[in-house]
Amino acid sequence: MAASAISTSAAPAQQSISIRAPDGDSIAADEYGAGPRAVVLAHGGRFDKGSWKDQASALAKAGFRVVAIDFRAAVQTRAGIETPCLYDPECLAIDVLAAVRYLRQGGATSVAVVGGSLGGGAAAQASVVADSGEIDRVVLLAAMSIEHPERMKGRKLFITTRDDLGPGDVPRLRAISDQFQKAPGPKELIILDGSAHAQFIFATPAGSRLLAEILRFLSDSGTE
Repeated sequence: MAASAISTSAAPAQQSISIRAPDGDSIAADEYGAGPRAVVLAHGGRFDKGSWKDQASALAKAGFRVVAIDFRAAVQTRAGIETPCLYDPECLAIDVLAAVRYLRQGGATSVAVVGGSLGGGAAAQASVVADSGEIDRVVLLAAMSIEHPERMKGRKLFITTRDDLGPGDVPRLRAISDQFQKAPGPKELIILDGSAHAQFIFATPAGSRLLAEILRFLSDSGTE
């Protein structure tokens, strides 16, 4: 799909929704678009559901139903409540799976998850614990590592910048490459120029390519 076609159509209206978690708690989310192809957007630690507005609108214009969630652990942290869940992929994956199942119950015939940084770790872990066929594709933007990447399911797109530095100025590409090598196919690894981390890439010159690669990957009709 051409980028010009995406940018000229009107964006479907956003609505705020509440998704029921397995423990009965509520997960706040924003929903965009409609249709049988769905995408869950999982934010990084320094972001929230609203940070996906531009990307969610572009995906909705491309024909996807999109749900951007607010991790409950992030909401608690912003309120000054410490929680060990914030950087725990297994804990965060619960919120991702709740959103995936909300979309499946709403008629989605395919569901992908796009996650940045800690949200990427949550997306990866969700693909591990999900039932077969629940999550069709995952896009991992400089994703936090998970314990068993070899158990991931579905098609996988790993994306990072070449010079993104983590704690101690250690290049994140090392851990991401290791996760990529261990993950089963089908899979892709894209390394962009620059040093921006995860969702921050969208605000750099590489941002337009990042969005284009995500749209290409989600729109590709290929199957396992």
